[in-house]
Amino acid sequence: MGTVTCGMAVSLDGYAAGPDQSVENPIGVDGVAKLMAPWMFDEAGQHDAEIASLTTAGAYVMGRNMYGPVRGGWDDDERFRDWRGWWGDEPPYHAPVFVLTHHPHDSIEMEGGTTFHFVTDGVEAALRRAQEVAGDRPVDVSGGASTVNQFLAAGLIDELWLHVVPRTLGAGERLFEGSDRSSSSCSSPA
Repeated sequence: MGTVTCGMAVSLDGYAAGPDQSVENPIGVDGVAKLMAPWMFDEAGQHDAEIASLTTAGAYVMGRNMYGPVRGGWDDDERFRDWRGWWGDEPPYHAPVFVLTHHPHDSIEMEGGTTFHFVTDGVEAALRRAQEVAGDRPVDVSGGASTVNQFLAAGLIDELWLHVVPRTLGAGERLFEGSDRSSSSCSSPA
């Protein structure tokens, strides 16, 4: 069984997403500019080579908020009835992605090897399913902050890599909120 990893960008004040997340601002107001651009993209706006190394997982787990802006039942908002994620027809994962949700949904197969599977029975079940398909390859917990916090609280992340961006957001979704544990299985780099 592979390692369970997580790599996240956080602001100096601990936010993994800015305030007011929406279709126009999926990582919240100023989230892309303040959290992602400083470390994820080169000067030409292309993904940095470091990002390519983060895409070697055999499977991924993410929260519904990271998958898209849909709230409530999948058919509750007509604008999102056919939502297929933020990434277009070929998401960057190229492996199975298990999306945590409270609302059942059929799997969605995308180009490039990504299939989104929707899991309604919690982080442990999502991790089990991801580990089954990943085999010896890592499973990456991709976010958002609420999902990562649930995995941390359950002691399910082996390696946590933080990209601490030298900026503050002041509000939004905070990492480590509600994830206190008396003993954690997270390891620090050697």
